[in-house]
Amino acid sequence: MLKITDKLALNEDEIRLNFVQAGGPGGQNVNKVATAVQLRFDVAHSPSLPEAVRARLLELARNRITGDGVLVIEARRYRTQEQNRQDAINRLVELVRQAARPPRRRRPTRPSAAARARRLETKRRRSARKRLRRRVSPDEG
Repeated sequence: MLKITDKLALNEDEIRLNFVQAGGPGGQNVNKVATAVQLRFDVAHSPSLPEAVRARLLELARNRITGDGVLVIEARRYRTQEQNRQDAINRLVELVRQAARPPRRRRPTRPSAAARARRLETKRRRSARKRLRRRVSPDEG
């Protein structure tokens, strides 16, 4: 089990890890060893996720989710499989942790009377300044 919060944990069987070749530094080793990790987690069909967390996660990671509802995380930061594997899992945990946090409710507020007055005064000044820039018609001057 992968602990996310006190009340939420993911079953490790739901996570698929594929190792692929990574570009970048690594010398001759880079062409022989598949060190990059591609983590796949089926968000849409995961029994571990409550519905609210699932919806927030789908919204939060919408650019990394396939049409089937599978979250794909690629980790290629490090030169070893193990470090990249841990990096991918940590990123998944952090994403799910963010989705598990319910959004704060917005309290509707109103601008104060002073703020409204300032806004209107600024509009009046700007209007007057623009009025002065207008071309004078022949019958006025």
